[in-house]
Amino acid sequence: MNEINNEYQAMVVEMKSKFIAFAFPIHSVEEFKTRLKVIQKENHKARHIVYAYRIHTITKSTDDGEPKGTAGRPLLELLLKKDVNNIALVVVRYFGGTLLGASKLLRTYLNSGIEVLKKAGI
Repeated sequence: MNEINNEYQAMVVEMKSKFIAFAFPIHSVEEFKTRLKVIQKENHKARHIVYAYRIHTITKSTDDGEPKGTAGRPLLELLLKKDVNNIALVVVRYFGGTLLGASKLLRTYLNSGIEVLKKAGI
């Protein structure tokens, strides 16, 4: 099982929308909520802030208003597939004016997660 010790960040741009991905270690739901609040405050103009986390056997994800199953769930599946534990993935989306459609949206969120995990060495 993989874990990370630091926070990592990556950005993907798709049709003028910016997707900023964060990966960081967590050991409790409270720790996650505290870090999420900071990200939300720093990115208060973002359209969506989606996430997935895995803490031992606890998992959670959210699409934050994106079409159901296109954002948080693919990130959670990525964590499970890569067998990463005690980690959160948060992707902040700044809307660029063009709708991406569900399949492109899903691929872009997934690619954002993949890019940040690459930076983390996973």
